[in-house]
This record gives sequence, C-alpha cells and structure tokens, in this order.
Amino acid sequence: MKVGTDISVLAEEGRSDAAVLADHLKLADLAEPLGFDSLFGLEHHFTGYSMSPHPLQLLSYYAGKTKRITLGTCVIVLPWHDPIRVAEQIAYLDLLCGGRCMFGFGRGAASVEYEGFRIPMDEARPRFAEAAQLVTKALKEEVFEWDGEFFKIPRMSIRPRPMSSPEKRFYASSVSPESAEIMAKMGFGMMVIMQNEWVKAAADIQNYRDIAMSVGHAPRPPVILTNVSCAETREEAEERAMTYLGAKWDSIDNHYKFSDGHLGSVKGYESYGKMAKTYSKLQDPVAREKMTKFYVGIQIVGTPDDCIQQMGELQRLTGSDHMVCDFSYGGMPHEQGELNMRLFADRCLPTLQRDAAFSGPALVPDASADEQEGVFAPA
Repeated sequence: MKVGTDISVLAEEGRSDAAVLADHLKLADLAEPLGFDSLFGLEHHFTGYSMSPHPLQLLSYYAGKTKRITLGTCVIVLPWHDPIRVAEQIAYLDLLCGGRCMFGFGRGAASVEYEGFRIPMDEARPRFAEAAQLVTKALKEEVFEWDGEFFKIPRMSIRPRPMSSPEKRFYASSVSPESAEIMAKMGFGMMVIMQNEWVKAAADIQNYRDIAMSVGHAPRPPVILTNVSCAETREEAEERAMTYLGAKWDSIDNHYKFSDGHLGSVKGYESYGKMAKTYSKLQDPVAREKMTKFYVGIQIVGTPDDCIQQMGELQRLTGSDHMVCDFSYGGMPHEQGELNMRLFADRCLPTLQRDAAFSGPALVPDASADEQEGVFAPA
C-alpha cells in the first residue's frame, strides 16, 4: 500500500496566518524524510477553514524540495478556474517534478467560495463536468479546440507539453450519479474522503466501479483520505481525536453554513440540505459528542497496531492501494501533530508499505451498507 499525507491549514485565533502555515509546512517537510509515499495539497478560500488557495503552487514548491514522493491535489475545484490555466499549470508541474504527480478534482460545496469567485453555484455540476473534459483534452492532445456550454476554445496547444501523461492519473471526489458516467468514461479514478461508515464508502465505490465497467472502463483503486490519531495507548489516541476532530465541527459550519439549510435550494446540492438538522445540533453538547464519537470511529485512531489493523480493514472493504493521512487538524498544537506523524511513520509505515498483506485486495462490498447514516465532514 502507498501511504501519503496532506496539510490542512486551519486558521487559529491569536496566531498569525504566517505562523500557522509555517508549522504545517514543517510537517510537509517531514513527508519524504519519514518515508511517506505522497504529499497532497487542498484547495479552500476566504474563511481560514483551510488556508490553501492554490495547491499547484504549493506542490511546485515541493517539486523543488523533494526527489521521490508523489505530489497530489485533494482537490482542485474546477468550477472556480479557467480550465486552460489549470491544464497549463498541471503540465508545468509535471515537468518540474519529473512526472511524479497525480490530481484529484471536485466541485466544492461552500457558497462563500462560489460567491467570492462570482460563479453561479447552480452551475457547479455542469461546469465541473465540462472543465474536467477540457483539461483532459488539453493535456492529451497536442492541438485541440472546444465548443461547449461554458467554454469556447479556439484551436490551440498547451506549451510546454507534459512529460508523463498526467491525465491518466486523474481522480474525482464526491462523484454524483449524474456525473459518474462522464468521469468513468474519461478514466478518472475515485477519491474518497472518509466521512461515513466504511461499508457505505465501499458501496459508493462499488457503484462507481459498476458504472465504469458498464462503459468499458476498469477504474483504478480508489484513493482514500482519512484523519489519523496514532499514540502509544488507545486512551491517548482517542482523547486527541475527540479533542481535535471535535474542534473541526465549528470550522466546518463556519465555512460551509450547513446548519442554515441554504444548500437545499441550490440546484445540484439538494441532498446537502438534509445536513441542516444535524449541524444545527452542534450547540447541544450531547449531540455534538455523539457526532464526534461517530466521526472518530470512522477515522484511523489507536495504537500503532490498531492503526495497521484498521487500515488493513479499510483496504479490504474499499480496494484502495493509496491512503492519504492528515495528522494535524482542528487546531492541534504543532508538537502533537509531529508526534502523531512520527510515531505512525516509525511503527506503521514499514508494515503498510512492505507487508504482502497490504498489496491491495479486492473491494468487498457489504450488504448492510445502505442502512448506515453518517455526517458530512469535508477535507
């Protein structure tokens, strides 16, 4: 199994953005020396929820600082960008890092970000689908043109050309039924943020695989994104997870405004409106603790042996061969995040990367998956 890490830079009251970012960059600096296989950057804007407005810029920085690890995005939110610029930036990063890059794309779910970029949110789904096709075409074909609903592109070429066909390493996150067939036909893999019962995630992955197979494409194993709390004792790991994953709820609702239910009236986001009831209970300590316990229970939390066993079970259920771990979240002090990351690297990575038991078993869907209900806790 490949195991990577990401950096999610939550603003902290009383600390400068520069100081917070510096701490997270220190963790990213450790990724290659500690033996991780990949480093991923997020994309978010305007609220401090995750101060990472340009993942490709971040990864260009690490292209020059690293030699071995894969550099990836989780994700580039395509509706906010000119797809030609995205294609150019991907091609350039591909050259700067020698082809060791992969890319996740998504459509975003925060109205504040759509408003900031002056993009109608009810156009998110078709814009995402069209932009994904256009970025792929621009990278794949030396000379191309496009006549779509949102973009009219004259005959042109992306220069310099990429060196390693990065479009063959594209992934889509939160694939809706409406866009799944398009993404499957294009050969995109699936990127899954662990925010529901594992069996439900496995069922979603299997549904995507079924669609892909129906259009003659066998998708790559999914990439799984998860939070990790690894400690010498279960009690310490669980206490850290409850404290700092629990702290994420306020930052999530401050950014996405799920609790007011406004997304229920936005075309393409109707299902998100159902989360208003759940998020409106955040001020109730009992409900909040219940949400946090559920969320902690679907992440990787425990001793090093526990973490290895949990990742093995998650791999068995989802068929993943690449998991990306967040070790510092919810305003966790830098020292805690580094201890978490170092212990996992020392005691878990060797087994996960080298033991044949983690070579990538087939996905095993569970018939009870449809009965599970979870919460939406984005990256």
